[in-house]
Amino acid sequence: MTEVSYLSAVELSSVGTPTLWGITIAGVLALLVLDFLVTRRPHEVSLREALGWSAFYLALPLAFGGWIWSRWGSELGVQYLTGYLVEKSLSVDNLFVFMLLLAAFAVPAVLAQRVLLYGIAGALVLRAIFIALGAAALQTLDFAFLLFGLILIATAVKLLRDALSGHEQEVDINKMRSVRLLRRFMPVVDEYHGTRMTIRQQGRRTLTPLALVVVAVLATDIVFAVDSVPAVYGITEDPYLVFATNAFALLGLRALYFVLHAALSRLVHLSYGLAIILAFIGVKLGLHWAHGIWTGVPEIPTLASLGVIIGVLVVVTLTSLRATHDRESDATAVVADRH
Repeated sequence: MTEVSYLSAVELSSVGTPTLWGITIAGVLALLVLDFLVTRRPHEVSLREALGWSAFYLALPLAFGGWIWSRWGSELGVQYLTGYLVEKSLSVDNLFVFMLLLAAFAVPAVLAQRVLLYGIAGALVLRAIFIALGAAALQTLDFAFLLFGLILIATAVKLLRDALSGHEQEVDINKMRSVRLLRRFMPVVDEYHGTRMTIRQQGRRTLTPLALVVVAVLATDIVFAVDSVPAVYGITEDPYLVFATNAFALLGLRALYFVLHAALSRLVHLSYGLAIILAFIGVKLGLHWAHGIWTGVPEIPTLASLGVIIGVLVVVTLTSLRATHDRESDATAVVADRH
């Protein structure tokens, strides 16, 4: 199989040939089907099972990155790895919101992975749509990079404001528009009925709470797609690499959720880190747009971006662990004093 780079009328290049796209999409669909088969019988996920699947979904994108590096060189290899790291970081924020939704809807432990899988499948479809729209925008709009940069900076500001106010840890299902809309058109029973989203009760079709939580998860997928696609386009302009990084980052979320479930609540500074990363990539996109008009404007190399992203993630992880450790130590001391 021989791949060549395609070049659009506006210099938007891609290593993705129709054959490579076909193989990649088929592989993603096969992995999704495999995940649905694994979850066809609802069960609580053990740590051993979650670790095994997480190792698989970590090794797969890294091996793919090694192939990209060996086939097309270090520049595209670094772009892929940096884009994957950005998407994986944002996907952890996805998981945190999923965790809040699962708790708010009181989803039984045996159904958690099925809800997550619906969310991942929906996210993949939405990301594919936004990636195509992003590529079309880059090909037709001279200011597309500037627009993407402004979206990311606005998102960063919102993340920072929510983190400072504590609103990112609040989920009120009664105020969610998607839930209110469903309840307006169909009745909803109070109890879960396995993996069924609808049941017939007293001769009338009704929704189960599972349907509500799945719709709520899909609604949040739209918000995250708006953030993540411009972010990775800030790392690479190749639509194929953008899709690959998104797909690999999302596919491992189901297993990663059960590995990080306890740790997610300890990453109290993650939103600050993501705000910094999105703002940084937004500035990078703005400089890239300006460089196309005024060549004297400097650009931020991808390797430097990788260093900044890794540095920010390491710092917020360490500060989060330190903050939660101090909080737990203070709580233990208060309990000891009372006794």
